[in-house]
Amino acid sequence: MGYQPLEKLLPQANYSIYKLVCMAAKRAKELADGSPHLIEISSSAKTATIALEEIRAGRVVMKEVADKFEPVYKKKPAKADKKEKSEQEEKVVQEQGV
Repeated sequence: MGYQPLEKLLPQANYSIYKLVCMAAKRAKELADGSPHLIEISSSAKTATIALEEIRAGRVVMKEVADKFEPVYKKKPAKADKKEKSEQEEKVVQEQGV
């Protein structure tokens, strides 16, 4: 069982232990119901441990403080955005007949 430092978990729950516990319990239930993991962790880890690790990694945060955290996986769509923009530019060029 992993022990996550409370100091790293509380910012994601707006510094409320009650909200942190509720958020972790809800995510652990989602994991138990079959939701995919948001982080890479051993499959033998318990759902509560996985939920806390996801919170610590910034993958699960409260809506109130979500703008303060930018998880690593949000950087990937930026590449897709560039590709999308280039496709849109190509369409504009084609429409203009250039």
